Amino acid sequence: MRSIIDVMDLSVEELDELIASAEDIIEDPDKYAEVCRRKKLGTLFFEPSTRTRMSFEAAMYELGGHVISMSEAGSSSAAKGESVADTIKTVSNYVDIIAMRHPKEGAALVAARNASVPVINAGDGGHCHPTQTLADLLTIHREKGSFENLTIGLCGDLKFGRTVHSLCTAMSRYAGTKFVLISPEELKLPSYVKKGVLRKKDIPYTQTTDLEGSLKDLDILYMTRIQRERFFSEEEYLRLKDSYILTEEKMKLAPEKMIVMHPLPRVNEISVSVDEDPRACYFKQVLNGKYMRMALIIKLLKEAGRL
Repeated sequence: MRSIIDVMDLSVEELDELIASAEDIIEDPDKYAEVCRRKKLGTLFFEPSTRTRMSFEAAMYELGGHVISMSEAGSSSAAKGESVADTIKTVSNYVDIIAMRHPKEGAALVAARNASVPVINAGDGGHCHPTQTLADLLTIHREKGSFENLTIGLCGDLKFGRTVHSLCTAMSRYAGTKFVLISPEELKLPSYVKKGVLRKKDIPYTQTTDLEGSLKDLDILYMTRIQRERFFSEEEYLRLKDSYILTEEKMKLAPEKMIVMHPLPRVNEISVSVDEDPRACYFKQVLNGKYMRMALIIKLLKEAGRL
């Protein structure tokens, strides 16, 4: 039974197919309104989520399907000590496909190994978040027209940011990609991503703490929040939380065609005044995420023989 745990579970050809499918959904949503009729999506979210959970649920409803939801761990048997494996084996009896978010790295892989239906990783700790990356890729494709020869600035929490790790991995497969890694020293991109992805594929990258000085060279600025929930020390979080704040003034330093992305939620790392800038694409990402999740649900259900 095929599941999607990491964006690398999808080939470049499959990514192209998903983007084409999402584009077709955007152009002709009525064609897809009954594709998943009488099919059920189980959403298992063991940590808080707004966009990802609602995006999956909206995707399934717009495909004509149904949703069975567990929105927090406290409302499930996990609160009684039930294992992820047992939860998944149980839920597999009720639904056709599962989207799961969990605070522990590797939990999605455990789920996939114990499920009798496809599992989509909706985020596992600081590891990866493949469907956010699908949203990111559709946004880049629609805004830039290509994935090649792009210089991408990743700014903020690069240590714990699973969206950053997934995007690095996905974009490493396209020619001409360059990264500018902008973060405090304490939140630099993990060495396993640098060694296992960037250096392994000879992808050029620079590391810096200077956001303003980097803007002029970027095609894409991917902002991230400093994630309070990933810190063991409140004091350390408070010291780092305002490391980078993108403002209208700083946007004047950026190229006219640079786009600003953010996986959301934001705290204060992007000023609300930037929302009016035509280069701001983070709310477009939200909508693009729904379309890519629709495309992925269809693909996995077809492959599982459930459509």
